[in-house]
Amino acid sequence: MKCSGWLVTGKAFLFVPLAAAILLLTGQSARADSALAWGSNQNGQIGDGTMTNRYVPTSIPALSSGVIAISAGSNHTTAVQNGALYVWGYNADGELGDGTTTNHLAPEQNPFLNSGVTAIAGDFTHSLAVQNGGVYAWGANGAGQLGNGTTTNHLTPVAISSLASGVTLIAGGFDHSLAVQNGGVYAWGNNNSGQLGDGSTTNRLTPVPVSSLSSGISAIAGGNVDSLALKNGAVYAWGDNSTGELGDGTNTNRLTPVAVSGLSSGVTAIAAGASHNLAVKNGGVYAWGWNGSGQLGDGTITNRNVPEQIDSTDLSNIVSVAAGQESSYALSSDGSLWIWGRSQEGQLGLGVFEAGTEEEAPQHLLPPTGYLFTSINAEGYYAVATVTAVPEPSTFALAVLAFGILGVRRRGR
Repeated sequence: MKCSGWLVTGKAFLFVPLAAAILLLTGQSARADSALAWGSNQNGQIGDGTMTNRYVPTSIPALSSGVIAISAGSNHTTAVQNGALYVWGYNADGELGDGTTTNHLAPEQNPFLNSGVTAIAGDFTHSLAVQNGGVYAWGANGAGQLGNGTTTNHLTPVAISSLASGVTLIAGGFDHSLAVQNGGVYAWGNNNSGQLGDGSTTNRLTPVPVSSLSSGISAIAGGNVDSLALKNGAVYAWGDNSTGELGDGTNTNRLTPVAVSGLSSGVTAIAAGASHNLAVKNGGVYAWGWNGSGQLGDGTITNRNVPEQIDSTDLSNIVSVAAGQESSYALSSDGSLWIWGRSQEGQLGLGVFEAGTEEEAPQHLLPPTGYLFTSINAEGYYAVATVTAVPEPSTFALAVLAFGILGVRRRGR
């Protein structure tokens, strides 16, 4: 097993679970308050003021506190800090929503969504946000992915009238979009492979309900031309299935949701890559679809049209997953990451020596000393994450921890 070249020490490895124990003892919960990014930076999507690729997680100076969410598009990034939207990276199609087409190498506050933002999503050239329960969209709109009834690009956020309230979740595909309103899934934009799930292949310029997913939805995800939803612990998929990304044992496209094989209960998180998908079931990670760069993590480059559990020894306490173009990420309950797949732009965060390589089995990536990873998101060839500082323990907490450690030693004699 190989650990990150960034923090490869015995102390660093032991620190993470110890920090989690201290958090519990002090009664303080982890807060995702600062942002990191790594991988491709050709359009400034890392947000550190440069266009230099980063091969290890790199701090975003403008987002050092109060960050509650961060989302990667293919070449642009969005974040929520203290309820306000921040944007940076590529902007030729208006995907930053600031009224210009100028790229930005560091985060800037969006002037139109400066409060009340609770959720964000970005994909190839468009972005989405939820403000006070309503959905706003901006950027490219050639397939109607902005959901406002037109195919005109928008350089500033536009409200989607039918999703003005009750929205809790949003997700973006290559040029289609998803939302959960009052527990049900709605979709709009490109539908050439049935990725909107309404039983047709007709593009939709405004949101339409997804067949059979009208209630009980707790998560959604958009791939390039497929979509996923989590309903009452079970995973459903629809759209393109040419490399098995729907996980139903076939390579047949589906115009309405189908149950993903073996994931009918116990699932708590999902993620969609370009043509591969991930799920967390009972703390373990399952992967299926395209595997040309080892993004399924099973030690091969063989596509899988049904989910298979990967590395059940190390990946046993996973709380969330993320998927990029050809890479995969899993966040462990101890605040560390497991990563695998392609790393030609440094998107695995393992160091410059990994550039241009593939990792066909999960590798361990530790957070900076004194921090815990609290979320992970990926798209294209880079990844973004939030971290929280481990608070200083009280004297009482240290005494309790020391007593517990000494007690274990005494019992072991």
